[in-house]
Amino acid sequence: MHVQKTVDHHGKTLAYGEFDARETVHVCPAGCRHPAGVRVTRRAMALTEMLIPRSTVGYDVLVFVGLQRFLHCRRREEIRDTLLSEHGLSLSTGAVSHLTRRFLEYLHALHDARTEPLRAALAADGGWPLHIDATGENGRGTLLVAYAGWRRWVLGAWKIPTEHAEAILPRLRQVVHRFGAPCAVVRDLGPAMIAATAALVAELGLTIPVLACHYHFLRDIGRDLLDADYSELRELFRRGKARPKLRAFARELGRTLGSDIAVAREDLRAWQTGDTEGHVLPGGRAGIATVRALAQWVLDYAADSSGEDYPFDRPYLDLYDRCCGVRLAIDTFMTGTPDRAVTKSLERLRRVLDHVVCALPFEAVTRRLRRRATIFDELRDAVRLMPTSSGRHTATSSHRWPPERQAAELCDIEAAIDRLTASLQERRPRRGPAQDTRQAIDLVLEHLERHGQSLWGHVIPRPVEAGGGMRLVERTNNLLETFFRDMKHMERRRSGRKVLTHDLECLPAAAVLARNLAHPDYVAILCGSLDRLAPSFAALDEDRRRRTLAGQQPTSQTTVLTHETATASLPAPDRRLVRSEGMHMRLLAAACGPLTQTMGGA
Repeated sequence: MHVQKTVDHHGKTLAYGEFDARETVHVCPAGCRHPAGVRVTRRAMALTEMLIPRSTVGYDVLVFVGLQRFLHCRRREEIRDTLLSEHGLSLSTGAVSHLTRRFLEYLHALHDARTEPLRAALAADGGWPLHIDATGENGRGTLLVAYAGWRRWVLGAWKIPTEHAEAILPRLRQVVHRFGAPCAVVRDLGPAMIAATAALVAELGLTIPVLACHYHFLRDIGRDLLDADYSELRELFRRGKARPKLRAFARELGRTLGSDIAVAREDLRAWQTGDTEGHVLPGGRAGIATVRALAQWVLDYAADSSGEDYPFDRPYLDLYDRCCGVRLAIDTFMTGTPDRAVTKSLERLRRVLDHVVCALPFEAVTRRLRRRATIFDELRDAVRLMPTSSGRHTATSSHRWPPERQAAELCDIEAAIDRLTASLQERRPRRGPAQDTRQAIDLVLEHLERHGQSLWGHVIPRPVEAGGGMRLVERTNNLLETFFRDMKHMERRRSGRKVLTHDLECLPAAAVLARNLAHPDYVAILCGSLDRLAPSFAALDEDRRRRTLAGQQPTSQTTVLTHETATASLPAPDRRLVRSEGMHMRLLAAACGPLTQTMGGA
C-alpha cells in the first residue's frame, strides 16, 4: 500500500475531549478497485470507530446527547451546558438538535438490525401479547405504538395522519412480519382498531384472541348511559351559576371576618369538636365562620371523588348531593340558633341553595342519572376493575398471585357478567312508564352482546419448549395508557408547556423506541450495555460502508410504506403547501380574474 494523502481532522469526544489528528490514507499501488468502482484504500480504524462520518463529533457524544434528551428529557440548553462544564466540549444548541435527530436514526437502525435476537427472546417467553394504541394532542401528532405486553418493549412506533384502519393495518403487518404472530392482541374499542385487528387476524389465518380493554369497555358503556343526563345536569349548574354564587358568598364572609379569620378558625374547630346540646351554631364571629365553612363544604364536592375519571366519578352529582345535605342542615340550624347575624347569613345561603334543591329540573335529571348510574355500578362491580393511586383502573387480581388463581378469578368474573346479563334481562320492563330504565338496560345488553366475545381469552397456554404452564394477558390497556401518560409528563416537564400539540407533531416516532433503553433485558440484546451503544452505532456505519463498497444494498429491516392513503383533512405536509405564498397568489389571481374581465367588458 502506498501513501495516497494525509487528511487533518478535528474531533470532539467524551473520551479525549477536543483534539486534532492527522490521518494517513494508503492506496493500492496496482489500482485495485472494489466492486462498487471505488479504489481500494486503507483508512485509520481508530478514527472511523470514534467519529461519525462527515462529522467532527464522536459516537460517544451522540449517545450522550440522545440519552439526555430522550431518556432523561433534558432541554438542549441543559445538554449543551453539561457538555461544556463536565467534558469541556462546546456545541451550539442547533448542533445538539441535529445530534438528537441522528441519534434516533441510529437507534432505529440498530433496533431493525437486532430483529432476529429480539424475536428469539419473545419466542422464548412462549409468545408475546400485542398491545396497540394511539395518542395525540388536539387531533394532531397522532402516534401509533405496538407494545409487547410481557416484556414491556416498544416493538414499533409510527406517525399516522389519523387513527384510521387504512393507516393502522400496514403497521401491524410490519410488526408481525418482523417479530412473528402475537399470542394475543389487546386493543381499545375504537372502530379503526377493531377493523385493523380483525383484518390482521383474518390475514394470518391463526386462532389469536383479540381482547377488548376492560377499562375502555366500561368507560364506553358508562358514557353512553350517563352522557345525556350528566350533560344536562352540568348545564343546569352553569345556567343557575350556583358555584359562582357560593364562591362569592364565601369570599364576602371572609372579608367580614377580616383580620379575625385565624381566631375564627379556632372557634370553628372548637365547635366541631365540642359536645353541645342540640344542633345550635355558635354566635358572633364563630357563627359567621361556621356558615362560611358550610358554603365551602359544598364547594369542596371534588373531595367525594375517588380520583377516577368520568363516568366512574360523577362530580356534578356529588355537588347536587352536597347542596341537598347543607340545605337540610340549614333548616335544622335555623331553629336553634339565636344570633341574628348568623341567622341572616344562613338565610342567604339557603336562598342560594334553593335554586338547586327546589328546582324541578334538577330533581328530574338527578333521579334519572342515579337510576342509570346504579346499573353502571353493577356492571363495574361485576368486571372488578379498581382504581389505582394514579386514578387508572386495574384488575383486582394481583400479579403476585399464581396464574392458576388469576385464571380462576377470570372465570368468576365471566360468571358474574353472565349472572348480571340474566338479571338485567329479567328486570327489563316490557311495557309501561319505565321507558328510561328499559332503554338503559337495552344499551348495556347491546354492548355485552357486541363485545362479549372479545372480553375473554386472557389465559395463554405456553408451549412445552418455553416451560409449559400458562400465562395471562392484561385485562386492560393500562400498559400503553401509562406509557403515554409518563411520556407526555416528561415532555411537559422538559418544554414547560401544558399543551403538547406542536411538540408531539414535531416529535419523531423513533423517540418512543428510546424508552426501551430503560429496560436492561432489551439493552442486553441491543448492544450489551449502554456503554456499548456508541460502538454498536459505529459498527452499523462500518457494515453500511462495507456493503456499499461491495456494491450491495445496506441491510435494512424497515419496510417503506408507499402510496399511503391520506385520511387526515389537513396533515402537516399539506398544511405547508396550503399556507405557501404560491397557493395564495394562485387563488388571488384566479379570484380576481373574472372580476377584471367583467369590468373590462363594461
